[in-house]
Amino acid sequence: MAKRKMILDLDTGIDDSLAIAYALGAPDVDLIGIIGSYGNVLVEPGGQNSLKILELLGHTDIPVYLGESHSSTSDHFDRMQVSADIHGENGIGQVELPDPKRSIEKESGVDFLIDAVHKYGKDLTLVPTGPMTNLAAAIKKAPEIATEIGNVTFMGGALTVPGNVTAYAEANINQDAEAANAVLTSPLHSTMVGLDVTLRTLLTKKETQQWRDLGTVAGEKFADIVDYYIQAYVDVNDNLGGCALHDPLAVGVALDPSFVTTIDLNMVVNYNKETYGRTIGDDNRLNEPTNVKVSVAVDKDRYLKTFMEYLTALFKEN
Repeated sequence: MAKRKMILDLDTGIDDSLAIAYALGAPDVDLIGIIGSYGNVLVEPGGQNSLKILELLGHTDIPVYLGESHSSTSDHFDRMQVSADIHGENGIGQVELPDPKRSIEKESGVDFLIDAVHKYGKDLTLVPTGPMTNLAAAIKKAPEIATEIGNVTFMGGALTVPGNVTAYAEANINQDAEAANAVLTSPLHSTMVGLDVTLRTLLTKKETQQWRDLGTVAGEKFADIVDYYIQAYVDVNDNLGGCALHDPLAVGVALDPSFVTTIDLNMVVNYNKETYGRTIGDDNRLNEPTNVKVSVAVDKDRYLKTFMEYLTALFKEN
């Protein structure tokens, strides 16, 4: 058992599935649970996808909880068509996986997170790769966790590049800018892994062929899932030459911060109509101690090498 514990907060689509695999493949952390969110899919199908991926990878011991099903300022969630286009209608590239044997836990994801922070404290790492709704709700309910938790590394935002759903906003932040602002202006210390670095960290069919060549079920299924993702990127942005490893990069940085170069910043999230979802430096706190490390460059070759080592070894066993 590793001393470090990890919780993933996922809206489980394709790159979230890769994040699960990275966390399971990493030798220096124990994945103790997954919290479901909304975004790539609705919250319940996302939770089911997490269970399916865990079962595919031989880890039915890990519980999955459901978090909030919509943003902090709405009463429902409508999935964007672009999410279905990129991740498939089922969220995992239209690849069919067996119904999971394990059920979603009855306890709420927000309460699970609060309990885990109280139990593990500085040994706990949280990696949100969807909207910040669950984390904001947990901090609102139990404010002390903002300073008790050891590591929060989130995938979201864009500081030096445009957003991917509007000129200003990255998709995860855009789902609930008010919640993101509450988190980033709280006492919580976090690391932002945004489009500034994830769009530089790409996977191609060269790598997925290596998984096919393993001759295992997990290798074949993940190759099918990710090949769908790669084709979706060709359809949406054929300049990249592969699919971005958004969510698994956040897991990688949570475990090894040296993968990225960061700047220290106090941040604010705009939620006015014109620039909704923009992540930017807070000019009201320019001279105050900072609480966010913003990733602005990435050692993509070293990260991809580690990513392939972890996932290939995991797929070889399943």
